[in-house]
Amino acid sequence: MRNIPIEHILKIKKSLPLIKSKIKVKIFFKAKKLFIDGEELNEFVAEKIINSIDFGFDPEDALILLNPDFSLNFINIKEYTKKHNLKPVRSRVIGTDGRAKGTIEELTGSRIIINDNLLGIIADSENLTNTIQALISLIQGAKHANVFSYLEKQNIILRKLNSDLGLKDETNKL
Repeated sequence: MRNIPIEHILKIKKSLPLIKSKIKVKIFFKAKKLFIDGEELNEFVAEKIINSIDFGFDPEDALILLNPDFSLNFINIKEYTKKHNLKPVRSRVIGTDGRAKGTIEELTGSRIIINDNLLGIIADSENLTNTIQALISLIQGAKHANVFSYLEKQNIILRKLNSDLGLKDETNKL
């Protein structure tokens, strides 16, 4: 049985039916703590999903964590900048009307949430390091165009690696 302290009880309670329909665990509350009971692996996955929802992710985005290739990671902005006023740093990551964050999400297939001075990232293993590197670069002051260019190059490299596995169908050749 796992014991998880949570902050947003109502948000978790609203998403419980969705979580329970996807994972076979028992979930109940006591004070500001949540308890999960079930098989060890199911408890672990449910805990990751609940932590991501509590952090601020939509329940649908959090359920991506059911796929074992995806993981939840956090970046503390304070660790990568010496600035004391972090509002401009957060603004750089978000971009105008959320375009910088949206572009990174689109190029990497990840989900990003900014909660105070923490960045929450849900990404697959192939794009996780690229997503983290892009966000750290923005935090440290890199130009948006350079970060997006880096991600586009990494996507091209990944596509080439995935297509060159020798698994192509050779039967159509004459």
